[in-house]
Amino acid sequence: DVQLQASGGGLVQPGGSLRLSCAASGFAFGTYDMSWGRQVPGKMADWIAMITRDGSRTQYAASVKGRFTISRDNTNSTLYLQMNDLKFGDTAVYFCRRGWGVGYDKQGQGTLVTVSS
Repeated sequence: DVQLQASGGGLVQPGGSLRLSCAASGFAFGTYDMSWGRQVPGKMADWIAMITRDGSRTQYAASVKGRFTISRDNTNSTLYLQMNDLKFGDTAVYFCRRGWGVGYDKQGQGTLVTVSS
């Protein structure tokens, strides 16, 4: 059974940082490209970052480029998202996906990030 469990969210002030983790299980993690998305209540989910299966290439949405960094540990089947210089507009539920863009096929439970002063 494929499982993707995000964690690490919380309340942070503008300009602060958080590191999200996504523990993957039930599939060969190292053979899939992975991504992070986020969703604000009432709005559609947005893709924000992807990483290839071997970690050699990454892409970011314009809204987070230069502030967020996606990485992975294939030995421990874990995906990460380092978020720096957080802004009010980054408040959302963040979740990890197997695959990316329109090609993802699994999405895990999310973790809430709230940016507030």
